[in-house]
Amino acid sequence: MRRVPNFVLLRAFEAAARLESFTLAASELHLTQSAISHQVRELEDYFGRKLFVRRNRRVEPTPEGRRLLESLSRVFDVIEAACNEVALAPQAQVLAVYSAPSFAVKWLGPRLPAFMQQHPDITIRLSSGAEPIDMTLAREVDLAITYGTAQARAGVIVTPLGKERILPLCSPRLLDDGLPARTQMQSLPLIDSQLSRVTWPDWFDANGMVCPTRPRASFDRGALAISAAVDGMGVALESIRLAERELARGDLVPVGEGEFRPVARETHFLCYRQNEAHLPKIATLVAWLCAELGLDPGPEAGGTGARRPK
Repeated sequence: MRRVPNFVLLRAFEAAARLESFTLAASELHLTQSAISHQVRELEDYFGRKLFVRRNRRVEPTPEGRRLLESLSRVFDVIEAACNEVALAPQAQVLAVYSAPSFAVKWLGPRLPAFMQQHPDITIRLSSGAEPIDMTLAREVDLAITYGTAQARAGVIVTPLGKERILPLCSPRLLDDGLPARTQMQSLPLIDSQLSRVTWPDWFDANGMVCPTRPRASFDRGALAISAAVDGMGVALESIRLAERELARGDLVPVGEGEFRPVARETHFLCYRQNEAHLPKIATLVAWLCAELGLDPGPEAGGTGARRPK
């Protein structure tokens, strides 16, 4: 048996801590205030420590109570999602997708409404994280899109999602049309994207220039670097795949396009288990992703050719 307190006690605590009120928790759970108070005290006895500071009209979680609330909130969200999935129509499929954060926000997320409209029987459960995951262990994930690298494992299909052009991008208001791009790049403020496959020293070296040594603003996500560039903070060296909406709106422009040496890298990778490639929900999303990116999905996902850009 699992060594956890009675679920009823945890439920009472979660409601009281989230609402910071025994009265509101009682109303939400259709109990009396005294019942909530009793259940919370029983849970405090179980842990041997106070979980709330009682005040006149409200209660405030102690540091231990806040830690418990944060964990329980995540657990309850998972339980709620699992219950909702049971209630889906018999033909419905739930597809758990794990994605690199910037790809999820900048590229995948804006396209998901169209995918869901085309495939109403597939419910997407999207999570994100910066680290690659081991698909042989993460059984709760059906398909992963990772950044930088993908963990090669027997029985796991890893598909590069095509090369991405990485360019210096900035707000058009930072540029001076009367000056050459090379001259401007020596004085414009630069933005570091910490996880980028291409660094500013790499880019300047590739273009036969000396990288300025002045301080640079730094962000640990490409999406944040792109947003900072839109706000006029400086020039971001980022993938135009991730910045496509900002470029289309004119919020960002490439600096010296056609003048500097182009840089392209395979930066995102699609991963799924080989023995699940035939599942309709997997095959459908793989085919859709590849179509959106102009790639051949390959024979494992119903294609016929190598998994390379068309």
